Amino acid sequence: MRAPTPRQESRSPGSAGAAIQHDEGPTSRYLRKRQDILAAAALVFNELGIGGGTLAGIADRVGLATNSVTYYYRRKEDLVSACFHRSIVAQLEEIRDAAIHPTVAGRVEAYLVGQAALLADIATGDRPPLVVFSELRTLGGRTGVEVHRVYVDVFRAVRALLVGPETAGLTRADLNARTHMLLSAALFMRAWIKRVEPDQYTRIGARLADLIVDGLGSPESAWRARGPEQGWILVDATDTPNDRFLRAATGLLNEKGYRGASVNRISARLNVTKGSFYHHIEHKDDLILACFERTLSAIRRAAAEAQALPLHGWDQVCAMSRSLGQLQISSLGPLLRVGALGALPASDGRADAYRRMFQLTERIADMIVVGMIDGSIRPLDPGIAAQLVSGSVNAMAELHHWVPGAPPDRLLDLYLKPVFEGILTSPA
Repeated sequence: MRAPTPRQESRSPGSAGAAIQHDEGPTSRYLRKRQDILAAAALVFNELGIGGGTLAGIADRVGLATNSVTYYYRRKEDLVSACFHRSIVAQLEEIRDAAIHPTVAGRVEAYLVGQAALLADIATGDRPPLVVFSELRTLGGRTGVEVHRVYVDVFRAVRALLVGPETAGLTRADLNARTHMLLSAALFMRAWIKRVEPDQYTRIGARLADLIVDGLGSPESAWRARGPEQGWILVDATDTPNDRFLRAATGLLNEKGYRGASVNRISARLNVTKGSFYHHIEHKDDLILACFERTLSAIRRAAAEAQALPLHGWDQVCAMSRSLGQLQISSLGPLLRVGALGALPASDGRADAYRRMFQLTERIADMIVVGMIDGSIRPLDPGIAAQLVSGSVNAMAELHHWVPGAPPDRLLDLYLKPVFEGILTSPA
């Protein structure tokens, strides 16, 4: 069962519903106010990033003084931990609901439809907002260790959904790669599902599940380990100081977030002084935006090369994805994670960054439509399929955390083949 919504809780003895506010006890008021603070904190952290959110800003959202917030959460780290734990509990509840289904396909569909329903409840106000996981890896100290440990429980629970007779031939590396793909698709849904009204969210979740289970291709289409993308140049492979700064900053942004990718850390990674940094880069924010431009340029080049191929749409999308996946795991990678954009200051054009990223996703949708016309891709929703492909390629930046030690030439097949042929496809 899904956790009770605030409306349901308002009818329970220990809630703060309007019908019982006249006799609300101290314990109920405390719990209600704490939930209000968590909801406000989730909104602030999602808008400004973990580093940008402050206790004062959160207190202002709730209409409290800062010292009133510290009565409930003494330190910001305590509030961050509580927010992530609440999101993790919500994930585990949805996974447990999905686990009762007897088949892998049924469990995948139930999980994604449940995720969509959760997002709908949040969009309509039937459930409070939850902090997103895009900055989870940026958490440090004891809070980071504890939240990471619990998030691994989420990963393992999702992996258990994929275990069954249908997947008996998969290795642990196969299962881990497919789990990362499924979990990333579920969490990335939040970024694009708002294109429809909340009462349509579960329909979108079911369509996404169909793509993940059965893949994108028609029966005649098959994934190939290599294709015409060999030799494509997606980034300027120069060894200039500026290029080295961009690669180092992108890696740190993915690992530590906007505020964690400090000038000191970037300089230390390159073994140069801060003075050398500022000799090549005037402002840190200029470097961050340059990382984003580098990523956009790589995706644009890959899409343009693929669209120019005199091949079926299936082969175009596969070639584009392989080329970007290879870049992700090469010495010239990684690409900037979409989640890292959420921590950019709003004044630096975060909304514009998302808009431009989704414009490039439309180019993937165009190739998918070409494939539907020529018959190499089965009839499907090209917008959802494009988001699945785009999000999966983007999530490859973190694949090494879940499939450590796998040879680079094996990673593409481990991870991308199931994206295109379906999560139940045989191993490469």
